Amino acid sequence: MQVYEKLIRVTQDDLDELNHVNNVRYVQWVNDVAKEHWEQKAATEMLKNYIWVVIKHCIEYKNAAFLNDVIKLKTYVIMSKGVTSTRVVEFYNNTTQKLLAKSEINFCLINVLNNRPARIPQDISNLFS
Repeated sequence: MQVYEKLIRVTQDDLDELNHVNNVRYVQWVNDVAKEHWEQKAATEMLKNYIWVVIKHCIEYKNAAFLNDVIKLKTYVIMSKGVTSTRVVEFYNNTTQKLLAKSEINFCLINVLNNRPARIPQDISNLFS
């Protein structure tokens, strides 16, 4: 399993009226880190021919994050079958190592030429195993 990690610092724009990271921001970070992982691993031809779209996501919130906290995002693919792939994104406080949130997302691979779901080729599956 290929794990991709990224550190982010919480800014004022990330906060809600309770002064902790807004739930919507976690959703954005899930999308951003998944896209970065894909773009880092995929060959130019793959990036040109395919795109991933979310078909289902679930986020479980465990602990709050606050202004200036550094958060470690860890993402990895746990399953790919047919046209879908399941990815996990975990959020940790980088100082305390406390789990802040965990997300499981189902993506569908889309062929950009016909805008239809595409069976995940073995070479794409191999990128994340």
